[in-house]
Amino acid sequence: MKVVIQRVLEASVEVDKTVVGKIGKGLLVFIGIGKEDTKETADAFINKLIHLRIFEDANGKTNLSLHDVQGSLLLVSQFTLYADCRKGNRPSFTQAGDPKMAEELYEYMIEVCRQKKIPTEHGIFGADMKVSLVNDGPFTICF
Repeated sequence: MKVVIQRVLEASVEVDKTVVGKIGKGLLVFIGIGKEDTKETADAFINKLIHLRIFEDANGKTNLSLHDVQGSLLLVSQFTLYADCRKGNRPSFTQAGDPKMAEELYEYMIEVCRQKKIPTEHGIFGADMKVSLVNDGPFTICF
C-alpha cells in the first residue's frame, strides 16, 4: 500500500461536477492499493493513521492525533501512486492491485474507519475525480 497523507483545513472531491465527499479539519488520504495488500495491511495502516500525531497542540508541537482534534478523513483511491517511471517515459502500473480487489479493500477501509467512529468521507473508486484542498502547514507525509 502506498499512501499520501495531507493535513488539511478543508478538502473535497467532485465527480461529474457533484461534490461526493467533503471535510473540514482533518486528513486527506490518497490510497494506492498494491498486488500484495490485504485486510491486515489495511488494518495496520488505519491504526497508524488514526493515531498519527501530526496536529499541533497549544504549544505548536505536533502532539495531537486525528481523534484528539476531532478531525475527519477524506479517503481517495489513487492507483497512480504505483506509477513506475524507471524505464522510458510512460509510467507502468504493474504493481498496482487488481481493480476488483483494490475496490473491495478501499471500501473495507472506509467501513473500518467509520466503525472506529471517525467521520469519514470518500471519493468514488475508478472515477475521474477533482480534488480540492487547503493544506494545513503544508504538512504532507508519504508512506
